[in-house]
Amino acid sequence: MTNELQTFVKEALGHKLARPDIRKALLAAKWQEEEVDAALDLFAESDFPIPVPRKKPYLSAREAFMYLVLFTCLYITAFNFGSLLFDFIGRAFPDPAQGYAGDATALRFAVASLIVAFPLYLWLSSLMNKAIERSPEKRASKIRKWLTYVTLFIAAGVLIGDFIALLFNLLGGELTVRFILKVLVVMLIAGLIFGYYLWDSKKEEKEA
Repeated sequence: MTNELQTFVKEALGHKLARPDIRKALLAAKWQEEEVDAALDLFAESDFPIPVPRKKPYLSAREAFMYLVLFTCLYITAFNFGSLLFDFIGRAFPDPAQGYAGDATALRFAVASLIVAFPLYLWLSSLMNKAIERSPEKRASKIRKWLTYVTLFIAAGVLIGDFIALLFNLLGGELTVRFILKVLVVMLIAGLIFGYYLWDSKKEEKEA
């Protein structure tokens, strides 16, 4: 958002112009809808003689730390849950040519990671959601938005790669039950993460 846009909105509100009229004028001047809404959201709807600025969300080091740990726990949980399911699939449908050669150390590591990371992710999610309920302006946290969209990007990339691998093997006539199940595992995990955070971001936009 530019200072020019912010200044225009402030002066327009100071002249008691209606928000829909300000928005319409800015959109007609080719400003982006997101920029216009963000500029209008900087000022509270009030009968005060001059525009009243809203309190800007403050990003503390503690909040950044909490979100970084939360999303790290999410990635650890997703990777190791997939690894664990891959191991079960390998046991149930071993390669006829190679048999099953599971790695007991990797299996123990996946289980240990899930025991630690998943409860920690749930606990941190609960803490951050309660903090947002107490202070709704925390939804606008930049670190939260960045990590959310980075997660959406990673999940989308995994889903695209998963579909490419499925189509590649389908065209080559190399589909096996083991491969299909692994594709479905990746699709399920990445799809759930993508769907949840996409829903959360849309919910945030509606509440803004």
